Amino acid sequence: MQTTQFETTFSREAVEQLSAYLGEPQWMLEFRLRAWEQFEQAPLPTTQDEPWRRTDLRRFKLEQFGPSLNGSRAGVEVPAYLGEQLTEDAAGGVLVEVDGVATKYELSEQLREQGVIYTDMHTAVREHPELVRRYFMTQAVRPEEGKFALMHAAFWRGGTFLYVPRNVRAAAPLHNALWAVGGRTFTHTLVVLEEGAEAVFIDEYASETGDEPALHNGVVELLVGDAANLIYVSLQDFGTNTWMFTHERGRVGRDARLDWVISVMGTRLTKSFQTTELDGPGGWGRMSGLFFANGRQHFDLDTQQNHNAPDTVSDLLYKGALKDKGRSVWQGMIKALPDSQRIDGFQANRNLLLEPTARADSIPGLEIEADDVRCTHASTVGHLDRDEIFYLMSRGIPEETAIRMVVQGFFDPVMQRIPIAGVRQRIAERILEKMG
Repeated sequence: MQTTQFETTFSREAVEQLSAYLGEPQWMLEFRLRAWEQFEQAPLPTTQDEPWRRTDLRRFKLEQFGPSLNGSRAGVEVPAYLGEQLTEDAAGGVLVEVDGVATKYELSEQLREQGVIYTDMHTAVREHPELVRRYFMTQAVRPEEGKFALMHAAFWRGGTFLYVPRNVRAAAPLHNALWAVGGRTFTHTLVVLEEGAEAVFIDEYASETGDEPALHNGVVELLVGDAANLIYVSLQDFGTNTWMFTHERGRVGRDARLDWVISVMGTRLTKSFQTTELDGPGGWGRMSGLFFANGRQHFDLDTQQNHNAPDTVSDLLYKGALKDKGRSVWQGMIKALPDSQRIDGFQANRNLLLEPTARADSIPGLEIEADDVRCTHASTVGHLDRDEIFYLMSRGIPEETAIRMVVQGFFDPVMQRIPIAGVRQRIAERILEKMG
């Protein structure tokens, strides 16, 4: 099929062409078409919708975009840093994609022998349909969660599937990287750890800044079975011409652990829904987020910590720095159901304004329906402390260096929560680059 024959707008024909091009089974086509019918009827969110009150999409023109159908990017040079080694242990699996098409794929024999499945999503649909059909947007993110979740369900293209069998400790970390060049990406990350399994997974997203508007509409699903342990790192650094809308959810079983690291550095506008569901007693979930907005970047991070079972622990710390006319919105909620007794929930958002033109809105929340809980929230928005800068300068440190030291110190508490040294280094370098 030639590229010129593809539909270039969001339409039913585009859904059918995409599914046919990918050689998908009938059930996936039907899944896409059900989502398309709902997507067509759903309105774009406005500031009248509570989750979107502080993020205005009037400048976002849906008609400027369309689906990513064949995604063929032969000959595109991917930056060397994408997919590079970030962990002390050599990666056991590496997948690099350009606009959702795999251009590099490696999986160690050791992981294969353990029964670990690590591949691009389209290969997973063809070769492991029973697993994908069971978990794909059925237990974590649901299509009906909103206009952009429906768009993704109808037009998803590319992404990664990781499956770790019961009681298997993946012998080496896994690493995925997406390089976007075509202006529209719809990748899907699906991680499934069965009971007692363990894995470390790094997920990167990046692009250059182009002249035309770009779109990333993604979904991340992290399913952590009973007594399983997942470390998941997301590093986002799209160009500042990109509009990004994502739904991300982790489900944590009995006595299981999810250590979730989130770095947001790129895009023109980001709206991400990030949720941890603690579904079984003894479940533990930690969310560590860092962001740096400059220029006219706008980041809106909507987080949920849902305690659906007793004796569960959630711990969220997000820190962000803003300069120029950068703006951030953080809306956080800890929720405890009536039977979720003896839970421990914590959330904090700290923001540092490097210039008076920057702005941060920080909105913590608690919704507690149990009477034996420990829940705490905190948020701060502050400017650079000129006394700290003066103190460092009085010791002979140049002003620019002093400011960098203060910013590094500000981020240090959340940096110390990141369990991978290479990830800490990557984020620290990017923060210094954004400071100029």
